[in-house]
Amino acid sequence: MDTIGVDIGGTKIAAGVVDEDGVILAQAKRDTVAGDPAEIDRAVADLFLELSGQHPVGALGIAAAGFMSSDRRTALFGPNVAWRAYPLRERVAAILDRPELKIVVENDANAAGWAEFRFGVGRDVDDMLMLTVGTGLGGAVVVDGRLVRGAWGVAAEVGHVRVVPEGHLCGCGQRGCWEQYASGSALVREARAVAATQPERAARLLQLAGGDPARVSGPSVTLAAQEGDPLAIALLADLGRWIGAGSASVAALLDPALVVIGGGVGEAGDLLVAPARDAFATHLSARGYHPEARIELASMGNEAGIVGAADLARL
Repeated sequence: MDTIGVDIGGTKIAAGVVDEDGVILAQAKRDTVAGDPAEIDRAVADLFLELSGQHPVGALGIAAAGFMSSDRRTALFGPNVAWRAYPLRERVAAILDRPELKIVVENDANAAGWAEFRFGVGRDVDDMLMLTVGTGLGGAVVVDGRLVRGAWGVAAEVGHVRVVPEGHLCGCGQRGCWEQYASGSALVREARAVAATQPERAARLLQLAGGDPARVSGPSVTLAAQEGDPLAIALLADLGRWIGAGSASVAALLDPALVVIGGGVGEAGDLLVAPARDAFATHLSARGYHPEARIELASMGNEAGIVGAADLARL
């Protein structure tokens, strides 16, 4: 059965028809109107109608950032869209008016993690931790072949595990959350701070930013590191160490066979992954006696959310 997956992002909504092997057969996109949930509903419905006109489909999976209820019907909270206990499934279903159509709502990190588990780098394991390292730090957890959603659907929010007591203020209202140290935003914050206070050391980053520390970006740090810039290499290594050390703490609870690193920072490759692996091994409890999880980069790219949402709609 082919299904449609929709990935609602901060700037665009991407959708695709996905077959049972995780192959995208057709795609379409719309712009995201973040301030208007009703416009989001209509855009999702329009994408479904456009794609289902080309391919017969049996279900629709909708993925987005935020807290999605365990019954896969309600957007409890959305950071990019003004959702507060919003009946997303019912609103889209009402527009489509197809009672036979199965519609489910999923967290976007869960969808991406499921795609990696089913069709990507996690195909050979039953227990996996997925980290989506972007503006924040998202997560997905698979235990014994099953996606962990929790009692209310908000499990695997690993970015909000507190790792530094009274550390940096997080957007969630707490201090010291893991995502304040292991995210693209954390990388940029540290890079800009060095560029502003130690311009000689950050000469290459400032050159790429037109001389303005406030314009230093994550991609520019990665580019400079790939060119061999010592500061950029050190910044990515520090980010990798935070990812690895935090993953070791999660491993004490979940014991995954694999940790998958996704998100834009994955472009840094071994400049990020090698320090993460070293830190994971260093901080793993009972080191030498505790089997070590593999740490790998995600393989599904930007289409993981579409594929995962579509596949989860079959379940």
